Amino acid sequence: MIDRSNHTDVVPIHDAATTILVRRTPSGERVLMGQRGHKAVFMPGKFVFPGGRVDPQDYDQQAQLRVTESCEKRLGQDSSRAVAQALLVAAQRELREETGLSLTPNALVQFIFRAVTPRNRPRRFDARFFLCDASDVVDDLDDFSRAEDELSYLQWVGLEDALELDLPFVTRLVLAEVRALLAQDTGPKLVPFYDCHNIVGRLRSLI
Repeated sequence: MIDRSNHTDVVPIHDAATTILVRRTPSGERVLMGQRGHKAVFMPGKFVFPGGRVDPQDYDQQAQLRVTESCEKRLGQDSSRAVAQALLVAAQRELREETGLSLTPNALVQFIFRAVTPRNRPRRFDARFFLCDASDVVDDLDDFSRAEDELSYLQWVGLEDALELDLPFVTRLVLAEVRALLAQDTGPKLVPFYDCHNIVGRLRSLI
């Protein structure tokens, strides 16, 4: 297990889950993104994928999303099974809250990236990123009327166009991984992990 004790940085690290919805169109794949508020404490004004921290009640829910055996194994690295299940619950809940879109029961998601927020930030998260096909959404893909107000300018963005937005560094890394996975049309052989538990961040892989 990762030692999260920290004598120099008092900001706690919270588990978090992010869902990357991919919509396949005649003009190419698009991903759903929105802009955080300019007065937000964490990543103000940045365009991000829908997601957020795991809430205590997520541990009391049964995950309705499916992952492959290899993804389940990687989710369990440095985490308990309870945390892994809560991450899947949080991924579905945050998507619904921030976009108004819900996934079908037993929708298949792929665990494709993990990142820990660097030190000296007002909020820190150990975020797991899940990739899911938009065909598993039960709602109208262009109806965001039920979304809460955490993200504005919700939109389906082409993978190239997304790079022109004001993105966090880690989101650019995730987009590169998404493009690579869609190009090969297979599940991830390794999951990149941008690990910033220590002073110097490093990119390693979950096998």
